[in-house]
Amino acid sequence: MFALQTPPVPYADPWLQPLSTRLAMLYRRKMRVAYFYEEPNNSTFRYRAYNMAHVLNDDAAGHVSASYFFLSDSERFDEIADAADLLVICRSRYCHRVNGLVTKFRARRKRVLFDVDDLVFDSDYAHLVVATLGLDVTQNGLWDDWFAMIARMGQTLKLCDGAITTNDFLAQKLADYSGLPVHVVPNFMNREQLALAQSVFAEKERARFAGNGKVTLGYFSGSPSHRLDYAIVESALAEVLALRPEAEVMVVGYIDHGPVMREFAHRVSRQPFHDYVNLQRLLGTVQFNLMPLQSNAFTDCKSELKYFEAASVGTLSIASPSFTYRRAIRDGENGYLAKAHEWAEVILRAMDRSDAYESMAQEARSDALSKFGWQEQTGAVLRALQLAR
Repeated sequence: MFALQTPPVPYADPWLQPLSTRLAMLYRRKMRVAYFYEEPNNSTFRYRAYNMAHVLNDDAAGHVSASYFFLSDSERFDEIADAADLLVICRSRYCHRVNGLVTKFRARRKRVLFDVDDLVFDSDYAHLVVATLGLDVTQNGLWDDWFAMIARMGQTLKLCDGAITTNDFLAQKLADYSGLPVHVVPNFMNREQLALAQSVFAEKERARFAGNGKVTLGYFSGSPSHRLDYAIVESALAEVLALRPEAEVMVVGYIDHGPVMREFAHRVSRQPFHDYVNLQRLLGTVQFNLMPLQSNAFTDCKSELKYFEAASVGTLSIASPSFTYRRAIRDGENGYLAKAHEWAEVILRAMDRSDAYESMAQEARSDALSKFGWQEQTGAVLRALQLAR
């Protein structure tokens, strides 16, 4: 473990601004983009609306301003449609208010785009999504809920002129389903994340990545739905803990252990869910960030975010070779790849290459900043919006 002295930072959701402030953001420039999400959160909304708007607004030489709006703003939808030149609807389910917002933009002869970060718009994949998330299929209403949610998402997509998504695999699924033009803008880190990440990385670099003698393997779960992903690596963790007394495990979030880990309970620490900024500090304390994924079309649509958030603080990732992970990670150079049966072997190999850790961590951070830092995304965002000069 890296015993960091960098303190946590005070946090409050930066997007919780009154409508008047968000409208003022929109009016700053002549070309204006309105992002829409049902209600703000620190996951999809942050990546696909908040971050996008701030990239556009922080471009000092730019000609485009942007802001974000929610269902709670519905009484002012006419004003938003008058002010904005383009609407981007982010992963929102069809309803009368969403349809009304689209209709207002259409009546003003303005374009509407759909942005989505998961395979949740084509009901042909509903069974795969439910299975991958490990949901209880005997629960009353489960199939109604999931088929309805996905179908409503697909209906919103059908109202739009084009789509934006996070990677080429998901882009092809979108194009196949909708027949619409699709552009890719990756998920990326924002200014708040990178400010703390810089402090964490600088501290680790000054210490030449010296830990406290323990090698911490971290699993960072955003929700209980990752239970089956964690199960892929759990037996390997037990094997590594049995072989290496210096190894320990940190689990962050909502995952419960199975019986195979009981004898090692004293070497497993748990951390609660963290806000996305201070999560960077916690990521920086572990040597290895574990990213197991089941292998299917749904998981191949997942973005690189777990890789680049860890890389930004100089923490190496060990990942399943999904579509995005095997493109982001060059095995043995900026991280490691492990097939389902290889996890114990790859973790042990990574631990045995401690002499390469510093150079690999530096390479991973450099790679993450160049591809997934907010400062590098202006061109991709403008091209996706078809607003590039």
